[in-house]
Amino acid sequence: MPGEILIENLEKVHTTDMGAGRIMKNLGLKNEEPVEWCRNKIKGRDSRITRKGKNWYVETGSCIITVNAYSYTIITAHRKKPDETCRPGTK
Repeated sequence: MPGEILIENLEKVHTTDMGAGRIMKNLGLKNEEPVEWCRNKIKGRDSRITRKGKNWYVETGSCIITVNAYSYTIITAHRKKPDETCRPGTK
């Protein structure tokens, strides 16, 4: 599986304060902690993980999460289409 390395190192996944704000804004998260939210999405059964160059890309539901493959820093997370939601329980 291509994403096994990312999943095996899930505890290393983190982001910066600025990254957390960007993730919350892009996904419309209000009360969720963005790193935990992303970790749960990454390990979800419907997640499709690919690696291109220095980044992992996790497609899950209507969201794409970008994680640096070396530092495990979440760079960003965003919706595939602006009119869709990434809220838990939606596709």
